[in-house]
Amino acid sequence: MRFTSEQRLDDGVLEREFTLGEIPGILWTAAGEGPAPLLLLGHPGGLGRMYPRLAARARGAVAEGYAAAAIELPGGGERPRLDVVDGARADLRRALEAGEPVGDDVVDRLIVPLVDKAVPEWQATMDALLELPEIGGPVGLAGGVIGIGVRLALVEPRIKAALLFAGSYVPRDILEEARRVTIPLHVMLQWDDEGNDRQQALDLFDAFGSEEKTLHANMGGHTGIPEFEGEAANRFLARHLK
Repeated sequence: MRFTSEQRLDDGVLEREFTLGEIPGILWTAAGEGPAPLLLLGHPGGLGRMYPRLAARARGAVAEGYAAAAIELPGGGERPRLDVVDGARADLRRALEAGEPVGDDVVDRLIVPLVDKAVPEWQATMDALLELPEIGGPVGLAGGVIGIGVRLALVEPRIKAALLFAGSYVPRDILEEARRVTIPLHVMLQWDDEGNDRQQALDLFDAFGSEEKTLHANMGGHTGIPEFEGEAANRFLARHLK
């Protein structure tokens, strides 16, 4: 891991950009404080485009006593494109515009290559971050592509709890993986999300094998999550990461 820039934000949060091999990322920590639990901030890709929202989430996380990190998705931002994913995304867009059902083949091509590449990258990032003296365990996951979240929650024992944004277009194999996820989950669903199939999102929540899993559903579209949901999310993370 190599840090490439550093700045102190106006609330005292230390923001550092880094690279790990070909993977760019950002780390936010409280300056001068001891080892903090680590929160992995997921997103749909395009670290630069997503920066304002990620930075706001990260600063909130640091204020709650965590270190927070985000990395660029495979094929996102300035990283080399994943042609199979780009092709599937175009097919998905055509199907939605035509009002046609989205086939399993399109979902597999869209999600599986991304999950297969992103999960080991997140694990390598955890390896590097947890060596830093200002970061300790445990690790939590917050948001991002839900297929990546399912796989990470299943295979990565250092992740003790996950805060997920409900989504659809989940490959059947990953739906089956969800049945073997056992860590505590807090899932947020926007009831009128224009980009997700509500029933598929509910089916995925039902499939999770976790003994503790909570679904918070609110009216509104994709970006309309009420501010008060942040309080419930903070309580959930504090129960399992502190």
